[in-house]
Amino acid sequence: MAETSDRNEEDTRDFSDEDGSPVDAMREMIEYIARALASNPDNVSVTDEGDGDHIFLRLSVDDEDKGKVIGRNGRVAQSMRSLLRVAAVKTDTRVSLEID
Repeated sequence: MAETSDRNEEDTRDFSDEDGSPVDAMREMIEYIARALASNPDNVSVTDEGDGDHIFLRLSVDDEDKGKVIGRNGRVAQSMRSLLRVAAVKTDTRVSLEID
């Protein structure tokens, strides 16, 4: 007997960079993940700065959501950084994520 729930449905969100820049795709991906974790998703924002070969993303969340976004021993933050590194390889850039 198969169980049906919202979590079992496939998420069709596309983070490819075909319609925008690779930076936009990376920023949207981090924002999507952080909003899913946060109690106050409306207060999640991601800004970016870049100097060519290096992109700096700054994730801002409410103080009460920082623990969720960083995770135990920083595991969630490290996972987001790993995903960013994989995305950055396609564009031959470096990416840094700072969480405020």
